[in-house]
Amino acid sequence: MKKLVSLLSVVLFMSCVVEEGIDGRDGGLIVSSAFEIVVDFNANNNYEIVEPYGFDVFEYDVTLVYIRWKTDNGQDVWRLLPQSTIFVGGATLTYNFDFTQTDVKLFLEGTANFDNLDAVWTQDAVFRIVVVPADNVSSLSNPEMTNFDSSLFQKRY
Repeated sequence: MKKLVSLLSVVLFMSCVVEEGIDGRDGGLIVSSAFEIVVDFNANNNYEIVEPYGFDVFEYDVTLVYIRWKTDNGQDVWRLLPQSTIFVGGATLTYNFDFTQTDVKLFLEGTANFDNLDAVWTQDAVFRIVVVPADNVSSLSNPEMTNFDSSLFQKRY
């Protein structure tokens, strides 16, 4: 009898295991796609580069772009765009980006005369592009998402 109860417990436990997933997906690990590019900004490319992804990007996926700002003790130090610098005299330089489902555009903007910038600001800039998978949760029927009441949170001041 003890063996029967043990076997029944195992069968019940196995039947209650639920595989996590969304909309019938297999519940596997979802990871972001990322790649790095080296960019030269100049007057010939109007200080912008358009780079196709080379893989599928879906409607609600989002793109983040990082610039390798420096190397510290052999470690790359990355900064999220947009990233701005103010030069002596007040001129500004901003590394910025925009994206679509097919490509990402990296560009310079600001008040600095880009033609007069040292090469360190315009040549061999390394960017890491990360596409983060996302789903449109506004279509989900989740009362916790749709009936959100911010007054329930304690203020921290």
